[in-house]
This record gives sequence, structure tokens and C-alpha cells, in this order.
Amino acid sequence: MSDDVPSPAGSPPDPSIDPELRDQIEEALDTIRPYLMADGGSVRLLNVTSDYVVELELLGACGSCPMSTMTLRAGIEQALKRSVPKVKRVEAVNAPAAA
Repeated sequence: MSDDVPSPAGSPPDPSIDPELRDQIEEALDTIRPYLMADGGSVRLLNVTSDYVVELELLGACGSCPMSTMTLRAGIEQALKRSVPKVKRVEAVNAPAAA
């Protein structure tokens, strides 16, 4: 399963994280994705750590947008925390660009 691949930051997926929790996070992200896609971007769930930090990859225009930090904190993180109260924080973990 591709969701179990370690994130580029090197944080291995926590095997004790309930698959149902991952599904809840994906469902919450699905409610946000149309807004990101409207601006040419998207987001992909990479990992949920044992301390409930959600690691995301910002895709498309979101990966290079100067407003991506605000989108992450004010939009994505708040929406995830509302939908999935166990989530403590959201981090953007983007793969380095190919040279």
C-alpha cells in the first residue's frame, strides 16, 4: 500500500495508528481538496505519527505557493482538527525537487 511508504522527512509510519483514523483523515482531506484543486493544487497524506502529527505533501500549485503556510495552518489543519479531534498538528513534508 503506497500510504505506508515512509515520508521524505524520514518519519516511518506508525503501525499502531488505527487504519480507521487514516480513513477519517482522508475523508476530511477529501472535503478540502476541491478548494485546493480550484487553485491548481492538492494535498496527499503521507503519514500519521504516533503523537498524531499529520504529515502531508502539498502538490501542484500548493507546493510552490507563497500562501501555502497560511493555507496549511488556517485551512487544512483547522479542518482536520474539527473533523478528527485526535489530530494535534499538520506538517507539510514535500519531496525535494529534482535537479
